[in-house]
Amino acid sequence: MKVRLNYRLAFLLVVLIVFAVREVALELRPSFLRPGLHLCAYVANTGDGTLTVADLVKLAPIATVPVGAGPTGVRAHPSRDEIWGLSSAGGYAWALDTKTNRIVAHIPVGLAPYALDFSPDGRRAYVAASGSDAVVEIDVASRRIVAKAHAGRRPWIARVTPDGRLVVVSNRDDSTVSLLDASSLTVLAAVPVAAQPEQISIVPDSSKAFITSGSSNNISVVDLRRRVLLANLDIGGTPNDLILKPDGGELYIPSSAAHGLLVVNTQTNEVGDFLLTGMSPTAGALAPGTQTLYISDSAAGHIVPIFSDTRQVSRPILVGQSPRTCRLTPGGDMLVVVDTGSNDLAVVRAKTASLITLIPVGASPRDLAIKLF
Repeated sequence: MKVRLNYRLAFLLVVLIVFAVREVALELRPSFLRPGLHLCAYVANTGDGTLTVADLVKLAPIATVPVGAGPTGVRAHPSRDEIWGLSSAGGYAWALDTKTNRIVAHIPVGLAPYALDFSPDGRRAYVAASGSDAVVEIDVASRRIVAKAHAGRRPWIARVTPDGRLVVVSNRDDSTVSLLDASSLTVLAAVPVAAQPEQISIVPDSSKAFITSGSSNNISVVDLRRRVLLANLDIGGTPNDLILKPDGGELYIPSSAAHGLLVVNTQTNEVGDFLLTGMSPTAGALAPGTQTLYISDSAAGHIVPIFSDTRQVSRPILVGQSPRTCRLTPGGDMLVVVDTGSNDLAVVRAKTASLITLIPVGASPRDLAIKLF
């Protein structure tokens, strides 16, 4: 009788464990993710030239794919089941099939490319090759270069306007921004901006572009319709990232030099607020529909949640040694953070602002994309 009772207890214990594991899995699973869908993070590792594929449902790495030296510019294609990126040392763009995790294309684009952008319809990809002083347009379906143009000296980033009409290129050595016709890559204008322009953010109605300076405390504001410089805003610290509010009304700029977050009113082109956030705010992500902004602090090892509407700074979330690039999953259920110090990918549950786990990736991870397919 005693042995039979122990068997029954053991069986009940196993059943309880199974149900507990199932409940935990369902709790961690993003609310929008139906059976048959996949949610993965793709991390570019600059130390070993690989791309780590991490399953965000299983919370584990599932593939390591060689993509070439100096991987950067990782982007999820808006409509195809593909991840695109660049080898800055190899001078080519690559495309990865998300269903097989295999590289399906290598496209030579020129020396030292750093960033890639897609047209709104996903039919074209644009790359600035800084070492070749060139901008190329790629037909995504055929993997062929269909147009090429010379912008200024050392073009850093090429960004397409939301209406798909212009390609905006920051020329680092010229301290100009080139405006190109997206269909032909014809240069329409070159607008002088603050020294060594780098990152670009364009408002949803395609009327303005905000451009960071790599060597000063300035943000340049360019009118894309009149093709003129509107202002060079002194923000009091070198800008590290540009996070645009979905409606385009505000631009959030973390600055490690200023130890905080600056808020620019994109209507008046003025710095409106400053929030002290920590030691070295580096990058950020904005949760759609929730008005919660997440800022990584690479020196303090945490993420700082900020309520953008009330300007309230919440309690930091510890995520590792040196968190940098961060992205939110579709729907905003999870925040995914690259940690360059520990070679990990931190996964944070946004609802509870708590760390779920750390997923090991390759050496010196830097860039990050998320794909639902």
